[in-house]
Amino acid sequence: MSYVGLRGEQQRQLIDAGDVFEAWREASAERRRRFVGSMRWVERGGKSYLLRKIGSRERSLGPASAETREAYDRFIAGRDANADRIAGLATRLDQMAPVNKAMGLGRVPTVAARILRDLDLRELLGHQLFVVGTNALYAYEARAGVRLSPDLLATADVDLLYDSRQRLSLVGREVRDVGFLGILQRLDHSFAPARKGDFRAVNRDGYFVDLIRPEARDPMRDLAPDALSDPPDELHGSPIHGLAWLINAPRFEAVAIAEDGYPVPLVCVDPRVFALHKAWISRDEARDPRKRTRDMEQARACAALATSRLGMSFSSTAALSALPAAIQALVSALT
Repeated sequence: MSYVGLRGEQQRQLIDAGDVFEAWREASAERRRRFVGSMRWVERGGKSYLLRKIGSRERSLGPASAETREAYDRFIAGRDANADRIAGLATRLDQMAPVNKAMGLGRVPTVAARILRDLDLRELLGHQLFVVGTNALYAYEARAGVRLSPDLLATADVDLLYDSRQRLSLVGREVRDVGFLGILQRLDHSFAPARKGDFRAVNRDGYFVDLIRPEARDPMRDLAPDALSDPPDELHGSPIHGLAWLINAPRFEAVAIAEDGYPVPLVCVDPRVFALHKAWISRDEARDPRKRTRDMEQARACAALATSRLGMSFSSTAALSALPAAIQALVSALT
């Protein structure tokens, strides 16, 4: 057996921690949507005007009236209530973190967790960046309520799949200014490109972050953006054959617990797609034989979780439609 089920109290703790974290995420998203910036009254020409400031821009909402006073009171009251809710939920997460660690729920490497939380707050995770590779297994085991064998999870990197189809539509100004590498460096200043113009960043502890993207059908006419932004030292996604199937696959979201005891969001591909894609990779004779063996072990473990713990069937044509028929046929090798 490649996994063991969590005990009842572990299951409850994992669910409770996930619920608190989701409430915190919702409150944080509400703050960004509704309560960013400030409001103030100013005197102009003997009249009071209500101003709303967001970033460096400030605009008038009109002269003092019943409507503008109500808008001001509603904003201040809502902002204060939201701040209080975020603080309360954050305190609860602080209290749960050591318990999560003591119960053995901490799974996702801390470096990866910090990166994923930050990308989630920037609304990049699940929109333009997705977790692929070994770290996706943490999402599947969390939702399945199990712990996979450590041999299947050992990794010193995180692979992020870049969907360039909406390059700037969801990227905030800060991301455009500093780029993906700049985001990593704000979390850990030691991150730097492994080589100039590379797709990999590495920190002083040897932890790698790989930015990968689908290979174009015609590599000689590959005009898709390969980076989130344009700084000269930005990371450029490495084009890899077969990733287009993952870009078009159904999404799978979960909240796992990191080694630091705090929850971390993961957005990956459907575990059935993951399993079949890994099985396909394992047949690449140019790949290191040791990696090929591990690929198939991960594929089989993920397939077992999908069918026996998550109630997913490999006969679902909709879930697997992004994969070529030849890869769908590999399901027979997963048992």
